[in-house]
Amino acid sequence: MALCLTAGLLAGCGEPANEPGTTDPTTATTPTASTENVDYAASVKLDMNSATMKQEVTVKQYIDGDTTHFHVPASMMPGGVLKGRYLAVNTPESTGKIEEYGKKASSFTKEKLSAATSIVIEAETAQWEADSTGDRYLVWVWYRTDENSEYRNLNIELLQNGLAIASSSANNQYGAVCMNAINQAKAQKLNIYSGQKDPDFYYGDAVELTLKELRTNVESYNGIKVAFNGVVTVNDSNSVYVEAYDAETDMYYGMSVYYGYNLNGKGLEILTVGNEVRIVGSVQYYEAGGTYQVSDLNYRMMQPDDPSNIQKISEGNDPAFYETTADRFLNGQVTVVDDEGNETTNKYAAMAMSTSIEMKGLKVIDSYTTKTEGSASKGAFTLTCEVDGQYVDVRTTVLTDKDGNLVKADVYEGKTIDVKGIVDYYNGSYQIKVFSADNITIH
Repeated sequence: MALCLTAGLLAGCGEPANEPGTTDPTTATTPTASTENVDYAASVKLDMNSATMKQEVTVKQYIDGDTTHFHVPASMMPGGVLKGRYLAVNTPESTGKIEEYGKKASSFTKEKLSAATSIVIEAETAQWEADSTGDRYLVWVWYRTDENSEYRNLNIELLQNGLAIASSSANNQYGAVCMNAINQAKAQKLNIYSGQKDPDFYYGDAVELTLKELRTNVESYNGIKVAFNGVVTVNDSNSVYVEAYDAETDMYYGMSVYYGYNLNGKGLEILTVGNEVRIVGSVQYYEAGGTYQVSDLNYRMMQPDDPSNIQKISEGNDPAFYETTADRFLNGQVTVVDDEGNETTNKYAAMAMSTSIEMKGLKVIDSYTTKTEGSASKGAFTLTCEVDGQYVDVRTTVLTDKDGNLVKADVYEGKTIDVKGIVDYYNGSYQIKVFSADNITIH
């Protein structure tokens, strides 16, 4: 149920309240280093009588410092999810592109909302307005940590902590307060205005390693720039999967590599399926997927030999589609010995993440199809399969046949199938993700 709330605002301690939309941002005070610290996030108030749209929500996924996906009523947004892009702020990047203080901003947002007992999102007007992508909606985010406290404005809190730069910050209903918060953060030299290096940002050269070393020790490389070689096996949703064989353990190791919108032209050509490539990027934990990925890729066309560039090594290589059994996939263990003779043992599926595998003789006993209107996954499905008393999930993207017709799950129900796909992780368990109808064979 939508909330009818009003936001009156105070320009600062001891200053009279201003009506929303009537404040002249040019009158915002510019604090000096000696100015008393003002909690601007608390100086704006949520009021029940405002005409702007508002909704109490819960968090579905934390994306980065200025983007969060919220659960909302299905009557409000298709699929019951609103992708919120915070108004008036632009935090440093921490997903596709990695920037100084990006991780700190992302952690700050997650910390505040994780502790909240109530979260309210507010539009700038009487309707929900999409941003330039058309997929996200511009919101003010309010939260409180107990039922007896007032709501705090998270957008302004990011600004006053120096974790975001201005983004049309003066041109909104809380414009004066936003500008005061920015000026105070600058005067106090906080975070991005500090002139200091970000302790969470990796400034060194790329660490040269193998995919085996990366996969078996991925947590220790979190936030670090790495370089490795591997074969591109799948290109999907602004990401590629890259894998490489290790003779010692007789298996492939892989990584999801997110290139986002950083690359074009020659850079994208390098990531063609079948190319063996040198990847250079930063290891990051992908909150939405619950897995690690490599991102922040670059290709400088005018400097093709730049060691920070991704590079093509060879072409015409096939995905391994390494054949495995359900028992090994679900219960297998992999022991890896490091250069100093230390042994570590991990689940086979965890070590095989993002590699191409084949599994045969799967009996389809159930299926689920995504039917959410407006979702890019509408028509994708999950097949629950049984083999030798064990159960494996096979998740597809939206599949079509050679004539472009949608392939539906009922084609496979009750059948025995062989599948080729990528080892994936979803909702706490490992599964096989299939990207082409040609990679499911019915017996």
